Amino acid sequence: MTNFFIKDILKVKIDELIASKAVIIGLDIGDKTVGVAVSDSRIKIASGLATVSRNGTDRDFNFLMDAVSHYKIGLIIFGWPLQMNGLPGKQCEKTLEFTERLSKYINADFARWDERFSTKVVDDLMIQADLSRKKRKKAVDQSAAVYILQGAIDFLNRNSVLTKQDFL
Repeated sequence: MTNFFIKDILKVKIDELIASKAVIIGLDIGDKTVGVAVSDSRIKIASGLATVSRNGTDRDFNFLMDAVSHYKIGLIIFGWPLQMNGLPGKQCEKTLEFTERLSKYINADFARWDERFSTKVVDDLMIQADLSRKKRKKAVDQSAAVYILQGAIDFLNRNSVLTKQDFL
């Protein structure tokens, strides 16, 4: 399916990323847009960065590169859109195709994060915040990228603490 390497999230060494002053980029990859989020340099907090419209060409990657060009990227977390039964489906194939092509533009490790319900959760939160449909549509992909990235960051930080405690 793909030739590029996807790193196991359990093998990500967050301390090394922090020491190198790198950030993690989070992506919510859809058919029409890509939501982009970025971590702080301490890898504690995810923030929205951009929503990039897709048209199926290399222009997609150029716009994405413009959005992240001034960051030192240590890792890219992309949402892994599993089906409800936990198995990868057609959307996972599309996501792999996109990330494989992106790996030719960005020299960083890639890891996937289960994104089931991310857009739904974010959309529900926006509805509760009484955002109009128009505002929700404009912000949902970027917000979903933040949700995906924050989940991965929280996991990496918890996993790092557990690993350190195991050696004490």
